[in-house]
Amino acid sequence: MIPSKGYAAQSATSDLAPWNFERRTLGPHDVQFDIQFCGVCHSDLHQIKDDWGGSIYPMVPGHEIVGKVVQVGSHVTKFKVGDIAGTGCLVDSCRSCDNCKEGLEQYCLKGRTDTYNALGQDGVTPTYGGYSDTIVVHEDFVLHISDKLDLAAVAPLLCAGITTYSPLRHWKVGKGHKLAVLGLGGLGHMAVKFGVSFGAEVTVLSTSASKEADAKKLGAHNFVVTSDEAQLASVAGTFDFILDTVSAPHDLNLYLSLLRVNGVHICVGVPPTPYQVHAFSLIGGRRSLAGSLIGGLPETQEMLDYCAEHGIVSEIEMIDIKNIHEAYNRMEKGDVRYRFVIDMATL
Repeated sequence: MIPSKGYAAQSATSDLAPWNFERRTLGPHDVQFDIQFCGVCHSDLHQIKDDWGGSIYPMVPGHEIVGKVVQVGSHVTKFKVGDIAGTGCLVDSCRSCDNCKEGLEQYCLKGRTDTYNALGQDGVTPTYGGYSDTIVVHEDFVLHISDKLDLAAVAPLLCAGITTYSPLRHWKVGKGHKLAVLGLGGLGHMAVKFGVSFGAEVTVLSTSASKEADAKKLGAHNFVVTSDEAQLASVAGTFDFILDTVSAPHDLNLYLSLLRVNGVHICVGVPPTPYQVHAFSLIGGRRSLAGSLIGGLPETQEMLDYCAEHGIVSEIEMIDIKNIHEAYNRMEKGDVRYRFVIDMATL
């Protein structure tokens, strides 16, 4: 076994604190890399608190992981010692179902293995995430990271990046489309960057008028304050797509009214309570309500390569791991521009 140290929650009511544990010994297809940076995702906080149920403790969060390869298994062909590598939200899947065979491991029919707060494919071994010094992952679930970009700013691409890239690619959003991004946070700011890069006309919908300058700086063409009835009325029935990144309760019926005929509202945020959607909000314009979950391994690598080619990274604020609870408090208040990243050298 490989000794490791990290920050873990021991229960739903305990704070994260230092914890020593062990990673598995390298198998023939495993890659070990020492973690340099780990992004802080809102889902980390949800799972620590058991907001979604089924949390496994002790829990080491973190699924936006970038580091340097220090050891490879005897049959590894995709990586060598010294390579820059990353791991996102997945560390395994069944590999055999139809979805896995299509590179859609996030929708594994037999149950994917998440990077933390999950059990391995053996149904017994818990997974521990990136708030730690090192990690061991099967080479098929390790990603190549370009050294052309700021590695700390690349880390959030492994969740926030692919979560917004995947639906925009799936629905072929691009030139000639009017895209609205609902919410300008960790996910939303990446949606703006990708939407603009893909050629769409991008409008940010936000409750915070103070974010307009940031939205325009990120490349958004328009900005609408959703609490202003006149501004909302001016965009009614105009958007081809709305990418909804909001994880707080909100009225979908209101936003569905902003779609044109055949428009699609795509949910990537996860509010704590179920949506209440009236049928007339959909049938009145043959509108669609859809959702999307991260991306498979091939698409995630495609996204990372695209970002390296086009110079796209997340907007980040670096923190020491001892300040993680302060970061969580600020994140809950929306006080982050736009993703916290832990410098794991401070562990």
